[in-house]
Amino acid sequence: MTNPAQNAPQNTVQNTALITGASRGLGLALARSLAGAGWRLVLNARGPDDLRRAADELGAEAIAGDVADPAVRDRLARAVPELDLLVNNAGGLGATPLPRLADYPLETFRALLETNVTAPLALIQATLPALRARRGAIVNVTSDAATGAYEGWGGYGATKAALEQLSNVLAAEEPDVAVWWVDPGEMNTRMLAEAVGAEEAAGAADPAKVAATLHDLVTSRPASGRVSLQ
Repeated sequence: MTNPAQNAPQNTVQNTALITGASRGLGLALARSLAGAGWRLVLNARGPDDLRRAADELGAEAIAGDVADPAVRDRLARAVPELDLLVNNAGGLGATPLPRLADYPLETFRALLETNVTAPLALIQATLPALRARRGAIVNVTSDAATGAYEGWGGYGATKAALEQLSNVLAAEEPDVAVWWVDPGEMNTRMLAEAVGAEEAAGAADPAKVAATLHDLVTSRPASGRVSLQ
């Protein structure tokens, strides 16, 4: 006898995620986790070679380029007419070695604001219609440097503090879209190594473990707000 369940209509809706900064670190680890759960992925990073390798591994679409470039953001938004999750993970560290604010190069700070604040907001604006339609979610990756007074981290921390406040207001303005500003904690990534040295960075958390926790967050969909993963 035929099992009726075998002939029942199947739910073919596939979740779609757009992840920036997805060629390494947390972005790549989260992409791997979501791909394992069957998500369709559109991945972005500045380096085309690393991004292509990641996309080929995961069967994802790759759109290389700097998210601070409006043309790149336009390509990304057009690639996701249906969108369930936007992850603003791409970002810059700023001046290195990390300078005190008294010595921070202002042109570098302006460029960092463009990368860490303006570009994520612009990408949110471009994808909000698709996110609203699917009652989707936004993850803005931030840092404890947004709230802590760490010597040398003033420039980077100020941009992340601005991103957190943008997220906070966005959550109030967009009740049908989940908005989380996520502090992943210290991870063993190239960015951390550039800031504190490879030896110290090697003792930080594995991005794959942090990504698993972030995936759980997306799946459980708590109320919008600030989330610390470590």
